[in-house]
Amino acid sequence: MTRPPAAPRPRLVVLDFDGTLADSFPWFCSVLNGVADRYRFRRVEAHEVEGLRLLGARAIVAHLGIPRWKLPLIARHMHRLAARDAGQIALFPGVPAMLAAVAEAGVPLAILSSNRADTVRRVLGPDNADRIGTYACGASVFGKARRLRTLLARTGVAPDRALCIGDEIRDLEAARALGCPFGAVAWGYTDSRALAALGPEHLFSEPAEIARLVAGEADHMPRLAPGTTLVPLPLPNGS
Repeated sequence: MTRPPAAPRPRLVVLDFDGTLADSFPWFCSVLNGVADRYRFRRVEAHEVEGLRLLGARAIVAHLGIPRWKLPLIARHMHRLAARDAGQIALFPGVPAMLAAVAEAGVPLAILSSNRADTVRRVLGPDNADRIGTYACGASVFGKARRLRTLLARTGVAPDRALCIGDEIRDLEAARALGCPFGAVAWGYTDSRALAALGPEHLFSEPAEIARLVAGEADHMPRLAPGTTLVPLPLPNGS
């Protein structure tokens, strides 16, 4: 079988932060039910977590019974907690080496995140933070496409030459809305099977694969194991 031609080298790598660079999911789970009590939405039991990881953000919001008007309030509170606890959140193993390799290859790096820029920089540390050319932080929960459009305009990179990388379905949706190729990571908030089923251009199993792709050494096309079945968690009111 003829191998398809390799994709052109990206002119910009746009990285999500939480769940892509930062291993913040354990911290997120540790504070979630306290936030639920404060803002009066449904608590999450331990046995529900893996089922929720198969869902996108909109489905999770519906399952938790959060009205849309509360989302900005909840997000701001979560960001304050993340700033308070930034010292408890570490980067995934291999992330610093990946950032260094991509920067050394001469491909600019950007971060697109709902988190606050000061928190992102603290978790990255000064050396890693200095490798990021552009920070597009503070996006609303469902506002990443808008922030990505502004980021591309600022950098002057065409959408099809910007590789977006993230761990959530909303990251993929933002990239698709702008026409950017998307690479899903298998170590973040959303189960990699749910991401792979949506057909991202790439699926990474470790950070080093991102650097190898940028260097043109591998394709990292998404693959699902034969017989894999996705079973989404039932949502209230048939949502």
